[in-house]
Amino acid sequence: MQQFGSLLSEEAGRAFAAAGYDPSLGKVQVSARPDLCEYQCNGAMAGAKQYHKAPAVIAGEVAAFLEKSGAFSEVTVVNPGFINLCVDEEFLKNYLSEMAGTERFGAAGAKNPKTVVLDYGGPNVAKPLHVGHLRSAVIGEAIKRIIRFHGDKVIGDIHMGDWGLQMGLVITELRHRYPELPYFDDAFEGEYPKEAPVTVSELEEIYPFASAKSKEDADYYAEAMENTHLLQEGKRGYRALWEHIINASVTDMKRNYDHLDVSFDLWNGESTVNDIIPEMVRGMRESGIAYESDGALVVDVAKPEDAKEIPPCMILKSDGAALYTTTDLATIVDREKRFSPDEIIYVTDKRQELHFKQVFRAAEKCGLVKPGTKLCHIGFGTMNGRDGKPFKTREGGVMRLETLIKDINDEMRRKIQTNPDITEKEADAIASQVALAALKYGDLSNQASKDYVFDIDRFTSFEGNTGPYILYTMVRIKSILARYRAQEGKDPASLDIRPARSTAEKNLMRSIAGFSQVMDNAYEDLAPHRICAYIYELSNDFNSFYHETRILSEEDSDRKEGWIALLCLTLDILETCIGILGFSAPEKM
Repeated sequence: MQQFGSLLSEEAGRAFAAAGYDPSLGKVQVSARPDLCEYQCNGAMAGAKQYHKAPAVIAGEVAAFLEKSGAFSEVTVVNPGFINLCVDEEFLKNYLSEMAGTERFGAAGAKNPKTVVLDYGGPNVAKPLHVGHLRSAVIGEAIKRIIRFHGDKVIGDIHMGDWGLQMGLVITELRHRYPELPYFDDAFEGEYPKEAPVTVSELEEIYPFASAKSKEDADYYAEAMENTHLLQEGKRGYRALWEHIINASVTDMKRNYDHLDVSFDLWNGESTVNDIIPEMVRGMRESGIAYESDGALVVDVAKPEDAKEIPPCMILKSDGAALYTTTDLATIVDREKRFSPDEIIYVTDKRQELHFKQVFRAAEKCGLVKPGTKLCHIGFGTMNGRDGKPFKTREGGVMRLETLIKDINDEMRRKIQTNPDITEKEADAIASQVALAALKYGDLSNQASKDYVFDIDRFTSFEGNTGPYILYTMVRIKSILARYRAQEGKDPASLDIRPARSTAEKNLMRSIAGFSQVMDNAYEDLAPHRICAYIYELSNDFNSFYHETRILSEEDSDRKEGWIALLCLTLDILETCIGILGFSAPEKM
């Protein structure tokens, strides 16, 4: 189904052609002056120089043909040559009726579906998820759903940090505290215990303790480095202990991600590709692309057109140890072999931009991906407190993600319990649902690359550009539809939309008609914030219509049925959009 804007542009293009001008001049856009018109076409201004005519003359000639079009109810030429347009109500109604009966409400699907691997999440094992993990999870999940809605195949991978120094630090500290454990007995030959020797809570204390100690004690740091090396070399006891730590950590991660309604198709970590690295490095050496520099193995990735210096991509350190670049490159090799993706997308902090530029260029230069594979990094900004600094606890520490979720749940429960029609049990469930909307919408409504201020009071407000406001609008529509069913005994979904009879009704219909363009733009730019902006505008237009229209008390049944059908489509569009953003609406609030 064609986008509504392109349909109007096509009509205008035909009018330009009929008047003897280039049809590409007929581009129609939403008016910048809604007080004057709904849409405008500035093609006559662009064509004036090409055809050596005054733009007003061209506009007048084109307008004569536009007036004959069934797409527009009003065509006005304004000096020096603007064409102001109002869409025909019947034409608009027909478009919405077609939307209502079309898969994805008219949004274009993938003609040639791609395979996309989406790398988001990226938590380190043995550490609790904190607020710094929120944006990668929320943005990544929304992008995954945007791509799937378009019709592409997406494989989401959490890509855990499970193979680096943090594991060596935890193993070292456990050895110091519990030297009697069989994992540290080189002579032990039996089966290791099935139960983990530590809990997640203990790991949360052990890692920061070990990390701080390693910065003050050189011998301790050296021991941790050696234990990391022994783990990666396959020392039996350390591998068994490592598996316990992984299982305990992943269980805790899944619980937190479940609260965010975030899921992954793959729970892989850096360890997944450990065995791929030697062969990959050998190939890089043999090709001559990788070479030694001060003992380290590197690949030059700078290009003549670079505005800034791009350092070589380091593959191995001088002691032969792998780095993040090494495991990221090996992961690309693994993904290429397993999925042959058309695109690999990474959602991380924007401060990693240089790292990914080096990795992508090295992968392409060394032939680790097939020609044409797109490697894309979406860098996001920082989530800050009201002081403009990275969000922390009141004590100044990094806030755990589950603490942040609990704080928002508590605030939403407090507000929802003020409704006397909602029981305490209902309040708990509704609060959790609305809190998730507040949290996700508060993040996603910002352009990903920009920093933003996390303001719990603003995000949980039922007014303004917030998740709760969007949900409150949807609950209002649900209530009207439920009351209509009870009053009339009819299924609202069986009714047909009618032509608009008021400005507010028409504005709502025009907002709905813009759905496919918004979704296509969100897909092209991988930009969830475009969907947020759209549903905020749609909610505003619905509420304007609602406040000036007595829907259920309308005596004209034909008019009432048209309104109810319009509400059904509005709700369907909103539910589709918030589902893509990763949250849902309750039945009441």
